[in-house]
Amino acid sequence: MELGWLDITIFIGFMAFVVVVSLWAGRKERSSEDYFLAGRGLSWWLIGFSLIASNISTEHFVGMAGAAFTEVGLAIASYEWIAAITLVVVALWLLPKFLKAGIYTMPQFLEYRYDNTTRTTMSIYLLVLTIIAVLVTVLYSGARGLDGVFGFSEMMVARFNMTPEDADFWATWGGAWVIGIVASIYTIYGGLKAVVWSDLIQGGALLIGGAIVLYLGLRLVGDGNVFTGWTTFVAENKDRLHTMKPADDPDLPWTIMIVGIWIPNFFYWGLNQFITQRTLGAKSLAEAQKGVFLACVFKLIIPFIIVVPGIIAFQEFGAEILKNSGGDMDKAGEIAYPHLIKEIMPPVLRGVMLAALAGAVMSTFNSGINSASTLFTVDVYDKFIKPDSTPRQQVRVGRIATAVIALAACLMAPLPGLFEGVFNYIQEIWGFISPAIVVVFFFGILVPKAPAASGRVALWLGPVIYGVFRVTGWVMSAIGYSHNEQGQVVRAIAEDQVAIVTGVPAQIFGFTQITFLHHMTITLVILCVILGVMTAARPLSEPRKMPVSDLDVTPHPLRYVYGGGIIAATIVLYLLFW
Repeated sequence: MELGWLDITIFIGFMAFVVVVSLWAGRKERSSEDYFLAGRGLSWWLIGFSLIASNISTEHFVGMAGAAFTEVGLAIASYEWIAAITLVVVALWLLPKFLKAGIYTMPQFLEYRYDNTTRTTMSIYLLVLTIIAVLVTVLYSGARGLDGVFGFSEMMVARFNMTPEDADFWATWGGAWVIGIVASIYTIYGGLKAVVWSDLIQGGALLIGGAIVLYLGLRLVGDGNVFTGWTTFVAENKDRLHTMKPADDPDLPWTIMIVGIWIPNFFYWGLNQFITQRTLGAKSLAEAQKGVFLACVFKLIIPFIIVVPGIIAFQEFGAEILKNSGGDMDKAGEIAYPHLIKEIMPPVLRGVMLAALAGAVMSTFNSGINSASTLFTVDVYDKFIKPDSTPRQQVRVGRIATAVIALAACLMAPLPGLFEGVFNYIQEIWGFISPAIVVVFFFGILVPKAPAASGRVALWLGPVIYGVFRVTGWVMSAIGYSHNEQGQVVRAIAEDQVAIVTGVPAQIFGFTQITFLHHMTITLVILCVILGVMTAARPLSEPRKMPVSDLDVTPHPLRYVYGGGIIAATIVLYLLFW
């Protein structure tokens, strides 16, 4: 996509505006509470926009829209719509407990409920996974998305005589460094307050840009008429407009709705420092709840501005995109959304779309490095390295940690390219810790006499159990194992020859190949059984007493009305697209 001087001016102006506003917002951050929790003074509208801007990035425009381009279709929207119901539960049940305790980080809650080892284990998990499952993915998908729109790698091939493979690598890595450096500048300086103000601006641009693409896409389908476009779109894509897939679907079978999909949702929206940090910085519980409910509304809308364009890309340009991807459906999905906007976006709006895409990347990246530095400073530095550190020392360490974490993410940016699909990479990697963390929090809250040791055991065993399920399947597939119609596991020796692996039933191979959401469910059930046995054997003599903060934890008077309305709207959407 060629850029004119107006496009470039809009993009540079937008980036400059974001940086200036963010630096201004974070200019008075002196104490650790100021820097990491915005002085606990965030209003509901800042919280709502920041939650969405932190969550939605180019892994959605590249990954989620890409999944919609494939056979998954609208079913991928379940990650968004189920999140709306999850957020209602978070607002009504979890947030009051967290804000009442006055915690800075989610692992801190586990120290009060279990012990220090449980807190430290979760902190390390979140710190590592935030880098390799959030920051690295955001940089990779952001660079890939921008390259798909503007053809940086094609330019490198033409001007520098690079091979396409080398050009893809350098376009991805170079783009990641540019994104990382720009987003780090104001985050290092201003902390969470700078992050949420940048999220407000970038989140608005993101929603506006996505809505423009949807509008233009429907106009294309309807030969200039949006309403005709929607009617035609629904009529021609009936097989892709279902939220429920068959039970044997390899990606999103309907059976995941029973338990599987709720595990990553409760972990991500209720227990993950990356997301919950802005709710912990609310000025009151009522403000936090209103902010979460605002985010719920956006979660119901987002599939229409991300998933629907992905399906439109298949409908209008599917053959061309597949040809450009060498027939690889997963790779085609990754460039589907960029290809669509390249085809339909008029020149005057290209700068707006570039700003929206870049803002989407930076809003998630700055939230990630801020939450990771908070985990390091509060749960590692202040706990083990310098327990008597002053608030100013903590802010200084937080800034240094932010810079180091950003650097590490930039260095590892090409990593997700080794997996089949960005969105799958994110979900599978989080699966190593999310079942265990969900079990530890929920079991600890619902079973007051669960012993301290149960928290440690669950966090230690969870990644091992899930890892055995997933890694076994990855290894077997990588070295050529599959199974035949006779129920025997086979390994390819040459293109037309196979050797039967005697004594290994195909069911074992099949179990390793089921969706990771089912493996997460099995991991959760096993951990619940283990914790139940430990509690029955050695229960606490009396429940742990949680600390009480001086924050206003009066709930919002209309919380059940708002929450009930959101749940009802979600049910209606599922009934419409069953």
